[in-house]
Amino acid sequence: MERDSMEFDVLIVGGGPAGLSAAIRLKQLSIEKGQEVSVCLIEKAAEIGSHILSGAVLDPRALNELIPDWKDLEAPLNTPVSEDRVLFLSETDGRQIPNGLVPDCFHNEGNYIVRLGNLAKWLGEQAEALGVEVYPGFAGHGLIIENGAVAGVITGDMGLQKDGTPGHSYQPGMELRAKYTLFAEGCRGHLGKQLEESFKLREGVDPQTYGIGIKELWEIPAGQHVPGLVVHTAGWPMDTETYGGGFCYHLENNLVSVGYVVGLNYTNPYLSPFEEFQRYKTHPEIRKFLEGGKRLAYGARAIAAGGLQSQPKLVFPGGALIGDDAGFLNAARIKGSHAAMKSGMLAAEAAFEALAAGRAQDELSAFPEAFKASWLHAELHKTRNFKPYMKKGLWLGSLLFGIDQKLFGGNVPWTLHNSADHTALKPAAQCTPIQYPKPDGKLSFDRLSSVFLSNTNHEEDEPCHLLLKDASVPVRVNLATYDAPEQRYCPAGVYEIVKADDAEPRLQINAQNCIHCKTCDIKDPTQNITWVTPQGGEGPIYQGM
Repeated sequence: MERDSMEFDVLIVGGGPAGLSAAIRLKQLSIEKGQEVSVCLIEKAAEIGSHILSGAVLDPRALNELIPDWKDLEAPLNTPVSEDRVLFLSETDGRQIPNGLVPDCFHNEGNYIVRLGNLAKWLGEQAEALGVEVYPGFAGHGLIIENGAVAGVITGDMGLQKDGTPGHSYQPGMELRAKYTLFAEGCRGHLGKQLEESFKLREGVDPQTYGIGIKELWEIPAGQHVPGLVVHTAGWPMDTETYGGGFCYHLENNLVSVGYVVGLNYTNPYLSPFEEFQRYKTHPEIRKFLEGGKRLAYGARAIAAGGLQSQPKLVFPGGALIGDDAGFLNAARIKGSHAAMKSGMLAAEAAFEALAAGRAQDELSAFPEAFKASWLHAELHKTRNFKPYMKKGLWLGSLLFGIDQKLFGGNVPWTLHNSADHTALKPAAQCTPIQYPKPDGKLSFDRLSSVFLSNTNHEEDEPCHLLLKDASVPVRVNLATYDAPEQRYCPAGVYEIVKADDAEPRLQINAQNCIHCKTCDIKDPTQNITWVTPQGGEGPIYQGM
């Protein structure tokens, strides 16, 4: 097929904090050194920031380095943290841990509560002002690999019909070629997975391990609002053997971000992260903030939580993985944005150095070397054992991590290991079904009304972007052995077992509901589901999530 083609010095796939920071740093260096560098950034969302979802408490360290005068430029960091509370919850009570006993990684002095989508939008404006070509609405769909090196990406075709044939509005994707391509797709990147396989980037490292974070934005009564308050919780509604925790962050203007993270290494196929989050909001310690308020927005996304031991090799001929595409999130700090930004900056500096030397499409070895010498590596090394400790249960895991941090400062002489989340599920026959309460429509809600608030949209007459390697597996294996867990781990009601009269059960995929969290790609016990990019511009439209 003949495709239009464009060429750049550096192509960046993904318009989140990592990709935008890389783009900005490249242009800063171009200006400082007087060397022209063409930079293109593509983003699958219709607008920069509209697929971004995070808690989020931001450590401004990377932003201070990237744009020291961000306050003068009116970056949307409007709410400095005023108070930290860490609570252990029982079903009816909550006990606050004295701050002196809380590990340093949970302290947030000097940090800001932000709406990360708004920050991404602002970073996009800074990138464009520096001359970065920013193209939202274009999904990186396929890799261009030539002579053993990545030479760019192909954007997704537009206007395909459900059977994959061109429709009346068909437009083929473009070839975007570059001397170096940086992949910043976020957690479980579609192209990142292909790169890991093609270049064997996961050899010698642990499997990545993930969580699913589900979040809502609320407007609450003024009397219940405490600007700058950061609440983190452990315990209920999870049992003590299942990793999970909640958060409640008080933004400006009577807004509150409330959310829950469930580790995707849970074992009971009857567990539903969505319903656990709905239960969480009814706890007295959370209810007291939300009651009488109005839910404004909903969303979910997976997060890569494995730490240093689960990071793939960062570079390959022609490019690098940055941000959550490579698993830079610090799960112990419940933060990843500052790490994503710093990783993008380091990769940009390595790419600029290579371009200045006249190189192209080789391995940017200076990037992992700079990372190992950076404060980011030191930070991630200190907390690398957090997720493995928490596999040992809430109480023992918390005790071990507390000793690790308080007595040893994270500098213990051992590194614990991770295993793949999809291997953790037990057969349904070995587990107890969980009876979840019906939503009350005030604090707790159903999936479909929640998805409505995510503003998700996909064309009905387009190829399904949730691919099954074997169409028989959902019924033959997942339903028979695990009671179809995809019905429960998906937070958007995408997967449904349909049992018509006198017919065999079948899996129905409601792809229009998909909010791009990618949990199905991670947790499916047979790894039969592959998430690929839909048409560019489709999916959720988050308003500052």
